[in-house]
Amino acid sequence: MLFSLTSVFSKAASVWYNKEGLKSLMLFLFLFLMVANCGVYALLWQKVIKHFELNVVYANREIYMVWSQIWAVFIFHESLSVSNIIGLLLVMIGVLVVVTHE
Repeated sequence: MLFSLTSVFSKAASVWYNKEGLKSLMLFLFLFLMVANCGVYALLWQKVIKHFELNVVYANREIYMVWSQIWAVFIFHESLSVSNIIGLLLVMIGVLVVVTHE
């Protein structure tokens, strides 16, 4: 979930840049949040990969796509297409295959 917030902050920065350009304080706030979020994520990621097998960890990391779609719908009021839903289902099936195999 934390990794998916980087996309949210990035999109929000883009929206503010398109509204007000480089003079927007909100642009810089969201850019700061994006970079800070990446830093926190990197530190936590190092902790996680020490305790689990890498193939399981990397498979579960792909769940960020589901979170990104959730944020897109609820925060930015975007719509999900059938191909988005099929893609998310394929990702979920892939994660389940890897996790249940281990």
